[in-house]
Amino acid sequence: MLNLSSWRHPPHQTLILTSSIVSFFRHLTQSPPLPDHILDPPFSLNPKTSTPKHNVKKKTKKKQKENGESTKGRPFPLKSDLPFDFRYSYSETNPSVQPIGFREPPRFSPFGPGRLDRKWTGTSAPAEEVVDPAVLSEQREAVLGESLSDDEIAELVERYRHSDCSRQINLGKGGVTHNMLDDIHNHWKRAEAVRIKCLGVPTLDMENVCFHLEEKSGGKIIYRNLNNILLYRGRNYDPENRPVIPLMLWKPYAPIFPRLVKPVADGLTFEETKEMRNRGLNSPPLMKLTRNGVYVNVVERVREEFRSEEVVRLDCTHVGTSDCKRIGVKLKV
Repeated sequence: MLNLSSWRHPPHQTLILTSSIVSFFRHLTQSPPLPDHILDPPFSLNPKTSTPKHNVKKKTKKKQKENGESTKGRPFPLKSDLPFDFRYSYSETNPSVQPIGFREPPRFSPFGPGRLDRKWTGTSAPAEEVVDPAVLSEQREAVLGESLSDDEIAELVERYRHSDCSRQINLGKGGVTHNMLDDIHNHWKRAEAVRIKCLGVPTLDMENVCFHLEEKSGGKIIYRNLNNILLYRGRNYDPENRPVIPLMLWKPYAPIFPRLVKPVADGLTFEETKEMRNRGLNSPPLMKLTRNGVYVNVVERVREEFRSEEVVRLDCTHVGTSDCKRIGVKLKV
């Protein structure tokens, strides 16, 4: 019995251990009272900053919508004095070709309901008044002012021609679009010129792109190198008197046009057309086109190849279907 009870602790030691644990937990649970400054209520907000700023902006926008006003302070519907018809793309559409159908009802205007005083026909919003071209040319010359000297042109070119220029607009397969005109005038507020980088199908006909940029914006091209363009605003340009350009809220669906590639080519029989197509498919490609590439030299190379070959093949494997159709239209013209 003495050997078995030797390993047990005496009872008074166990009581001392439990009392210490109890006193320790009692000390944790009974924390000292909090100071008075912690129980004070928080400071009240400044009455000037009680309402956030974004709520004020929302209220002003709601008032403008209720009063029928735009964000720029002009009442709806907007009235623009621009003398040309509004289209989604000016350089990639032909007004003389009429569509045979529409993918959406023509009554849905991309400018929004009641935001423009012109009627949308499905492809354009035609101008109501016809302006004399002589008057337009005089107004444009008045804004451009005296022609720039060679030193002034060289200074502007050196300032805006580089790829890291902040005043740059990218022109894609849509060409010269309607909303791009507003972007050009926004850049002209703080810069004398804007750099336009063209990519994709519009680079097949750069002369057409330059023509529409000058005609629709009123500026003047002072530099052009392959697919890069510098558009100058003019000496007497006033940003406060810029034209009113209503924006398109969405891209309208392209209408349905007649078929581009006919089963039988004009002036040929069915057998001759089939034989020429097979010859073209089996011939080596003249060049390989990439998506959103620069096609400035394609037309010249095709014309040179037509001097020795009757059929020319272009490899458009990496180009989208819609881009292939547009390339075919431009090469056909």
